[in-house]
Amino acid sequence: MAQTILFDLDGTLTDPAAGITRSVAHALRHYGIEVSDLSTLHPFIGPPLDDSFERFYGFSHERAVEAIGYYREYFRDTGIFENEVYPGIPELLGALRAAGKTLAVATSKPEVFAVRILEHFGLAGYFSETVGSELDGTRVKKHEVIAEALRRTGAPKEDTVMVGDREHDVLGAKRAGIPCIGVLYGYGSAEELTAAGAAALAESPEALLALLRR
Repeated sequence: MAQTILFDLDGTLTDPAAGITRSVAHALRHYGIEVSDLSTLHPFIGPPLDDSFERFYGFSHERAVEAIGYYREYFRDTGIFENEVYPGIPELLGALRAAGKTLAVATSKPEVFAVRILEHFGLAGYFSETVGSELDGTRVKKHEVIAEALRRTGAPKEDTVMVGDREHDVLGAKRAGIPCIGVLYGYGSAEELTAAGAAALAESPEALLALLRR
């Protein structure tokens, strides 16, 4: 069992679908794009926002950065709390802490928002570090976030594992030199996570705890 466990936030600790999709829809409205079915925006959950605006709507990088500004108009005070903790997560984190493990969050979400979310939902106390991107768009790639989490915790790579729900979590962990366990209760499929090279898959927080105890 790894001594240090890094957790993704969106789709791994909390389900942010309502807040993220409403924030994306708010941004797209500025470009004359109306989204009637918010579930079609679920692919935005997890990856860096600029990548998603470019990939799914063909935005240039400059327009994607501008769209993130509109996204934050809604997200900053409203969308940020349209979110809920997955059942079983507090129990999972409590069990890991009781076992003496070091826990940290490694998310592509801006760090200031991640800290507010964890504090709002009573999860902040489980983590020794919360690492995210900067508001200016730096340190947004997953491998960069993970590298910073490793630096802050002082954790050796050979005794650290990442936990996330999307392929960019797995690929970022691989690039940073650590394995990743994929969770299936979030927004990535087993096919996506396996193809990216996940070390193992967990269908629930309870199954994840069993894996981490091996």
